[in-house]
Amino acid sequence: MMRRNRTHDTVNRRTRLLGRIAMLAGGVFAVTLGVAFFFGDMGVFKYLQMRDHTRQLEQELKDLERTNAELKTEIRRTQNDPARIEELARERLGYVRPGETVYQIVKEKSK
Repeated sequence: MMRRNRTHDTVNRRTRLLGRIAMLAGGVFAVTLGVAFFFGDMGVFKYLQMRDHTRQLEQELKDLERTNAELKTEIRRTQNDPARIEELARERLGYVRPGETVYQIVKEKSK
């Protein structure tokens, strides 16, 4: 079987067609890559959301650490400070020292 001679126009058309196909495939690949870069599971928007969430968690952690330190101080005072123990007994348990007079204000029920 003999091979046909191709003219330059046919070769040029084929080369241009293959170039266009390559450009189209490259464009599709670039668009797909761009979409994945911004909207994918590990894209830019997901990164920004995770960064904001990290900041929120760090702030919550600081708040919890501050609250924890305050509670530890309160525990130490409650265990070791007689004035604090007396204050809590008066507030929560209604204890009164001998000789003290207690006044209670009672609200009337509205009709």
